[in-house]
Amino acid sequence: MVISVLALAFVAWLGLGRGPAAVGNKVVGYNVTDATQTVVDFQVTKDPASTAQCAVKALGESFAVVGWDVVTIGPNGVDAGADKGRTTAQRASVRTESLAVSADVDSCWLVPGK
Repeated sequence: MVISVLALAFVAWLGLGRGPAAVGNKVVGYNVTDATQTVVDFQVTKDPASTAQCAVKALGESFAVVGWDVVTIGPNGVDAGADKGRTTAQRASVRTESLAVSADVDSCWLVPGK
């Protein structure tokens, strides 16, 4: 009996959600302009009405971070991007301290109250 109640509670927790909606990201590509700048193209998937922020980084030859920026992605219309506005294309220009060899989106999160 106790196991059944716990299992039901766990299924309800999964079904009702575990907090705020997640923000997804996918790097599409990057271009190392020169030793001072890298441009990162990526997609962000979120609720169109939400505001998110993403930490974008450029990495040097030893995979140390040589550039970092936080990009804000505001609300957008359902006609923007794909999937009724849930997925939009983004471009971030990251200033770097030295030549980058790769770039990535470190993480994205929802901005509360926006």
